[in-house]
Amino acid sequence: MLALLADIHANLEALEACLAHARDRGATRYAFLGDLVGYGADPGAVIRVIRSYAAEGAVVVQGNHDAAVARSAGAMTESARDTILWTREVLGKEEIDWLGSLPLIVQEGQICFVHASAASPARWEYVDTPSSARKSAEAAGSAWTFGGHVHRQHLYFRTRIGTMSAFVPVPGTRVPTPKTRRWVMTAGSVGQPRERNPAAAYALFDAEGETLTFHRVPYDHLTAARKVRAAGLPELFSRSIP
Repeated sequence: MLALLADIHANLEALEACLAHARDRGATRYAFLGDLVGYGADPGAVIRVIRSYAAEGAVVVQGNHDAAVARSAGAMTESARDTILWTREVLGKEEIDWLGSLPLIVQEGQICFVHASAASPARWEYVDTPSSARKSAEAAGSAWTFGGHVHRQHLYFRTRIGTMSAFVPVPGTRVPTPKTRRWVMTAGSVGQPRERNPAAAYALFDAEGETLTFHRVPYDHLTAARKVRAAGLPELFSRSIP
């Protein structure tokens, strides 16, 4: 069983809750789909946890917030840039260099791991429509393309007539995803879901059974929000947890 975790955003409480939830359901491998940092108050602790999983074979790809910390904030809101600058101050050079060294895309057989679109991973394009999902799937050339970036749980699939269709999954319900079609998934956000639901989001992929199960996991979001305020980060991000 493969756990798929995206957009952790330096939220240690959410990350630990999702990892425990995945272990309890038989996860033996992990993939972290970008945006490990940004917004939240625990970038160092989150990086340490994820690096420990990477040492055991987990896949880790770079997200736009990770790239912003390592290089340039680019076109971000003022609040997001402020958090990027704060993150640079609290991380060590070695941690920042590690973020900058992460690959944009990883291919393992019929699985493609990427933060945004496989069609242009360095441009951080959102996969949020059937047409954008089709572009990503065609570029990946894989049965399954797993990503994040949009902070929502969605599944796109190629129909029998070759078009791309969208599907909003029900948490906890296993979805058949046979490799005879192409599938593009956005896992939702571990650290900052944006659906007026504070529960962390991630997904589990059963490669043998060719199924995906999306999950929402309650966690101590009040502590995470308090940490954001205590760190002096923009109030917006403590409300967004919420």
